[in-house]
Order: sequence, then C-alpha cells, then structure tokens
Amino acid sequence: MSTTPQIRESRQWRGVIREYADRLDVTDATPVVTLGEGGTPLLPAPALSARTGAKVWVKFEGMNPTGSFKDRGMTMAVTKGVEAGAKAIICASTGNTSASAAAYAAHAGITAAVLVPEGKIAMGKLSQAIAHNGRLLQVRGNFDDCLEIARELADNYPVHLVNSVNNDRIEGQKTAAFEVVEVLREAPDFHIVPVGNAGNYTAYHRGYTEELQRGVTTKMPRMFGFQAAGSAPIVLGHVVKNPDTIASAIRIGNPASWELAIAARENSDGYFGAIDDARILEAQRILSSEVGIFVEPASAISVAGLLEQAEAGVIGQGATVVLTVTGHGLKDPQWALRTADGSDIQPESVAVDTAEIADVLGLAKA
Repeated sequence: MSTTPQIRESRQWRGVIREYADRLDVTDATPVVTLGEGGTPLLPAPALSARTGAKVWVKFEGMNPTGSFKDRGMTMAVTKGVEAGAKAIICASTGNTSASAAAYAAHAGITAAVLVPEGKIAMGKLSQAIAHNGRLLQVRGNFDDCLEIARELADNYPVHLVNSVNNDRIEGQKTAAFEVVEVLREAPDFHIVPVGNAGNYTAYHRGYTEELQRGVTTKMPRMFGFQAAGSAPIVLGHVVKNPDTIASAIRIGNPASWELAIAARENSDGYFGAIDDARILEAQRILSSEVGIFVEPASAISVAGLLEQAEAGVIGQGATVVLTVTGHGLKDPQWALRTADGSDIQPESVAVDTAEIADVLGLAKA
C-alpha cells in the first residue's frame, strides 16, 4: 500500500486585482503590484447576534497585509501609478494610508512621501510607515491640511496622489463587497462601516451596485455609516475645523468622498450617525472580549452603531447585518489597556505557587 501523503488541491489567493481582473480597469499587460491583499474573513458574531436578534457578520479587514482595509485600494492606486510611469507617490494620512502606501511603494521599488498630522498618528502606524522606508513628514496641522498640500504637490510636481480622491482607490476597495456576496450568496440587509474620508462607504456601495447589476444579488443593502461625535462633518452638515476623537483613523473634518457618500446614502436608503468616544471604546471591548476580534477604536464604531440601531428598532430581528471593521487592534493598542474611567489596566501579580494561582483563577481540584 502506498504511503505517499495525499496533497490537497489548493490555490493561493492572488490579491484583489488578479482575483477580480474582469471587474477592474486592468489588462494582461498591467504591472500588478500586490502583497496578497483581500480574501479577508467574514466571520459570524454569535455574541452580537444574541445582543441584537440580527444575524451579524464581521468583515475583518485587519487581516490585510498592513493590517487595514487601505491595502485593497492601495494595490490599485500604486499599480495604476506604476502603469502610468510614476516613480513616486504621495498621500496624506491619519496613519493607515501611510503604512499601506509605504509598503506598496517599497514592493514596487518606488518612493512614498507621506504627510501626517504632527503628534496625531498612532505609534503602530507610524512605525509601519518608517519600517517600509516611507518619507514621512509631520505637518503642523490636521489631516485636512495634509490632504490639501498633497493635492497641490500632485498637481504641480511629478508625484502620483494615492489618497481616496484617486478613483483607483475606490475601485480596489469595492472588491470587499464582492467577497461578502460570495460568502453569503446574497447582499446583506444592512452593511455598517466606519466613516472618516467616506471612501470605503462609497466603495462598498459601488461594489454592491455592480453585483446587483450582474444579477448575483437581488437587493441593495442599506448602507449605514458612523462618524465619531467629535469628528462628524457629514452628520452635522458642515466641515469640522478641529476634529477631535480617540478614533484617530476617522479624525477627519472634511471628507474627500463626501458628495459620493451622500449619493450612496440616498441610493441605498442609508444613514449616517455619530457615536461618542465612550461608546466607541465600550464597543471595542465587547468585540474583543465576546467575539474574539481585536480592532482599533475607529473600527469598533461599526459595532457601536449596530447596537444603537438595534436598540432603536431600526435593525429588526432576523436581519442580516455585515459590519466592516477596518483596522487591526495592534495598530493602536493603547486604548485596550484603559478602563472606562481612564485608568490603566495591569496584569495581576502572583507568587510562584500553583495553589495560589488556582485560587486566583477560581479553579477547584478535580
């Protein structure tokens, strides 16, 4: 009898451009720049389902190569930039875009210049951008100042802008909606996303629209987007000049995709709401301790929005809901070590004593 081990047929995920080339602006000659982004898990969340009565799924975008959803758009933006002959890219960032841009530029062998608000970028993201050899400049202003300068530089100097004002970014990010439909075999009833620049809200709506047009879904999900209360320009209806929130990834006062997002909301019977920082941190703790998914604070706003809308009766019993959580918790881990009153959480100290440790853990001898 043969003892040769049987090798299961498998195929490595090839990144969103190659996986969805028939639905993106690429050709066989396009020089694809990929780090294997996309193909992220869509996970059932029984604890959230029990809390709300809905069928809740979590699209965990923190499992992308640099730990955030930005990689989906960056593979397209850098690929198309290289195809056009770009030798350098530039972006403004609150953190995740900087990490992604630097990584994809490094892989492509080109230069990445990144403008970030001084003192307002999480260390996890700052370290990523530097590790990937990005040219990082801290601007004495906020994100909106950085984006304005990045746009001016791209207009007047030989650098390729890769912020979400670049449509290639939206095109890459829409692929997440394709993946949701592939798993559920249908669009959800509701899809909830964090909103900073509003590009991802726009991208999911575009992806679902295309799936509906292709005939693989029968409905458009209601698109719900949430902004931090201290940084909620779309909800307020005006630019916020000095946005303030612990959710640094969505600390944006003048979203680049504002008009596109409003159109997507109208088309999907959607909704924009604001959540305060205390509820964001509470939702982060619920997601990590009850579901096992650790995200940065901005991502947890999706969970907070779900709980709010379920309590209000907007999201009914049995509805299928997908939450996008956009960035891994290791991006900005400091908030996981804080209690609700702001004090630091420390691990318990115990002696080198089995019985004492068993007692602390509430264990009884078998």
